[in-house]
Amino acid sequence: MPRVSGTKRSILDAALELASLNGITGTTMEDVAVRAGVAKGSVYYNFSSKDKLFEQLLLDGIGALAETLRQSRDGKTGGQALASMVTAMLELISGNQPLAKLIAAEIFRTDRSWQTHLQTVRREALAEIVTVIRETHPQRPDAELMAGTIFGAVLVGGIEWLAFSPERSVEEVSESVLFTLSGRLTA
Repeated sequence: MPRVSGTKRSILDAALELASLNGITGTTMEDVAVRAGVAKGSVYYNFSSKDKLFEQLLLDGIGALAETLRQSRDGKTGGQALASMVTAMLELISGNQPLAKLIAAEIFRTDRSWQTHLQTVRREALAEIVTVIRETHPQRPDAELMAGTIFGAVLVGGIEWLAFSPERSVEEVSESVLFTLSGRLTA
């Protein structure tokens, strides 16, 4: 996430922690203020509404994901690039489980005020995966759908891993995801 300091960072961290426990609907601005150790007015000063607070949190998180994918692909192509991206995304999920859970819960919602902005940033992240797909399969008309499938598989697979098999290494989980995506299960 982009660097912010002081009160704003405390508010974002508190909101993320509470949303991962209670969901966005179950989290109030007052709860966020208490958890952040700030006055409720400070929360509203930094974020004019609960929607604006969670929009910022999600946009920062997906933006960080897009940058992670971009960096992990740098200098790589094809299967090597995809493997690097899957591993990098799993490391990001491992390093910030609450954010991964929040993204998984919100990415497919269509009734939130931030959905348009979130979809724009999501497309940015998926564009990195689309680039890899088009390098190896330039004629595929469904590269965006394939990228979304990969994104979803890694996101949900990462959360599944951390919830039920945390003893496994990132490398093991990455290999499992890549094997599943390879289509070798049906062969």
